[in-house]
Amino acid sequence: MKPASQSSKLIVFALSALGLLVLPLLLQATGSNSWLRIVDVALLYVMLAVGLNIVVGFAGLLDLGFIAFFAVGAYLYSLLASSHLADNFPAIAAMFPNGIHLSFWIVIFLAALLAGITGLMLGYPVLKLRGDYLAIVTLGFGEIVRIFMLNLDRPINITNGPKGISGVDAVKVFGHDMAQRLTVSFGDWHYTFESVTLYYYLILIFVTLTVVIAYRMGDSRIGRAWMAIREDEIAAKAMGINTRNLKLVAFGSSATFGGIAGVLFASLMRGVYPESFVLMESVMIVAMVVLGGLGHIPGVILGALLLAGLPELLRHLAGPLHHLTDGRLAPEILRQLLIALAMIAVMLLRPRGLWPAPEHGKSLSK
Repeated sequence: MKPASQSSKLIVFALSALGLLVLPLLLQATGSNSWLRIVDVALLYVMLAVGLNIVVGFAGLLDLGFIAFFAVGAYLYSLLASSHLADNFPAIAAMFPNGIHLSFWIVIFLAALLAGITGLMLGYPVLKLRGDYLAIVTLGFGEIVRIFMLNLDRPINITNGPKGISGVDAVKVFGHDMAQRLTVSFGDWHYTFESVTLYYYLILIFVTLTVVIAYRMGDSRIGRAWMAIREDEIAAKAMGINTRNLKLVAFGSSATFGGIAGVLFASLMRGVYPESFVLMESVMIVAMVVLGGLGHIPGVILGALLLAGLPELLRHLAGPLHHLTDGRLAPEILRQLLIALAMIAVMLLRPRGLWPAPEHGKSLSK
C-alpha cells in the first residue's frame, strides 16, 4: 500500500495533467482564439524560464542576455523554413527554387545545437566574472545579438533588418499543416481543433520534456555541483569540483532550451521580428525565475505563468483607470505601472519567491 503523501501527489499530478489537456478545449469553446494564443505564448515563457533557471537558479550565474538564444533559434528556423534566402541569394534559388523550407523536426535539432554552441561562446569569456559584472556582460551580449539581427540586411540581406522575416512555415505533424484546422470524426461525432489548439499541445509536449530534463539535471551529480557553486564557489573548488566546466555546461544546456523555444515561437507566429528580442524580454524572464523561486522548478513555472498572463489580465483593468484619469495616462503605461506594483508587493511579502525551494536560503533562516 502506498503512503498517503505519495497517493495525494499522484492524484494532484493526474488532475493537473487532465486540466492541461482540457484547458484549450474549454478556451476554444468560447469562440475566441485570443486567450488560446496567450496561453501558447505563456507556455513558451515557461520553457524559457525553466531553461534560464539552470543558469540563474541552479548555478547562481546572473544571465541578462538569455533572450539572445531565443533569437538564435527563431531566426534559424525563419531562414531555413521560408523562401527568404532563395529570394535574396541567386545561388540558393538555383538549388531551391521555391525556398529551402527545411522540416521543423530537423531545424529544431540544428537550433538546439547552434544555441548550445552560442551559450558556450558566451560562457567561456565570462567564467571568472560574478554578480554585477557577469550581468553587465551578458546584458551586452543579448543587445549585440539583437542589434546584429536588426542591421544584417545590408550589404547582404540575411535577416531583413527591422522588417523581419514573414511567411515562415508552420509545423507539419503526420503530414498535417498545423496552420490549418484539424477535424476529427468518430461516426456521426465531429470535432474541429483550431490551429492555436494544435500548437498548444505541441508546445505542451516540449514544455513537459523541458521540465522533466531540468528535474533530472537538478537531481544529478551535475545539479548538486551547480548548487554547491551557487552557495559558495570557493568551497566548491576546494572540494575538487571543476567549476569552469560545470559553468560551461550550465550555459550550454540553458541556451539549448532557449533555442528550441525560439523555433516554436517562430513557427507559432509564422515570422520573426527584432522587436521580440529586446532587453525587457530578458529582464522579464529573469523576473519570472526570481519571482517564482530561485532553483525551484514548480515556483519558476508559477512565476512564468503569472508574469506572462498578468499583463493581459491587467489590460482589462487599465481601460477603466484610463477613463478615471480623464485620459491623462495611457492604458499601456497604467498596465506597466500595475505590473510593477504587483511585483513589488509580491517581493515585499514573499522575498524568497512565491514558491521557494525548501533548501534555498536555509542559512539565512538560521
